[in-house]
Amino acid sequence: MSDLLILLPDFVLIALGYLICRHTALGRPVWDAVERLVYYLLFPLLLFHAIARNPLHPGDLLALGASGLAVVACGIALAWALGRLPGVNARLHASGAQCAFRFNSYVALALSERLAGAPGLAWVALLMSLCVPLCNVAAVWPLARQGGHGYLKELLRNPLIVATLSGLLANLIGLQLPALASITLSRIGGAALPLGLMAVGAGLRLGALGEAPRLALGLLAIRHAVLPLLAITLVVGMKLPPAQQAVIVAFAALPTSSSAYVLAVRMGGSGAYVAGLVTVSTLLAALGLPLALAGLAAWR
Repeated sequence: MSDLLILLPDFVLIALGYLICRHTALGRPVWDAVERLVYYLLFPLLLFHAIARNPLHPGDLLALGASGLAVVACGIALAWALGRLPGVNARLHASGAQCAFRFNSYVALALSERLAGAPGLAWVALLMSLCVPLCNVAAVWPLARQGGHGYLKELLRNPLIVATLSGLLANLIGLQLPALASITLSRIGGAALPLGLMAVGAGLRLGALGEAPRLALGLLAIRHAVLPLLAITLVVGMKLPPAQQAVIVAFAALPTSSSAYVLAVRMGGSGAYVAGLVTVSTLLAALGLPLALAGLAAWR
């Protein structure tokens, strides 16, 4: 199956969420509730289970994990650097900076198994266990500073950080979940991914990007041009196995996190501006992800 067809089911779900929200009785209030359900319950449980059940090996942590952390750290540094340019609106930058380095975990998990089978899911769980806390810390910091929120309080309340750290701790201590709990969490995960992808589609809108178009262009260029190119350079230079190379490059080319909108609204940022960034990022990724994987194949 070509890279485009591998990605097609996920983007069909995103398009379906958009159509249902816009053209049926299941409008925005329904999807607001779905977003909260996925963000605060379904997805944290999926994340915990994915990390806790897949053994973490030091060799994977060293090469695969280092590549993922390098990609995310570069995105954070470049996004924060944009905020120092003259004329940049501080509130819009604090809201939107996260869109340059956060990634859509729903798409990541849905895609990884099709790219590399069961090991691919374990590799993405490893990347998430390392990168989700870093991304969330970097996303919360400017919003907390801009909005006057308690920084540590916001971190401790973030469900993705709590789930990731809990899953990592359970993995490291060798916690074995009872069969009933494992089956239940697996079924919750089965609901989280399609609902999460459809919620991404339901939230698509361009809205307020006209308030700061150059900032939006800079943030999206980091997410969809700089980071995929960096990932290709890293994985080829480090001579990772081909399947791991594909997972890292796809990870770098993912659309930004749909939960960025929820975080921005909850912390007093510009939700409309972030919703526009998420929309354009999702559309760019539909083309950019296959192009990034094709670029990797051509390079090697």
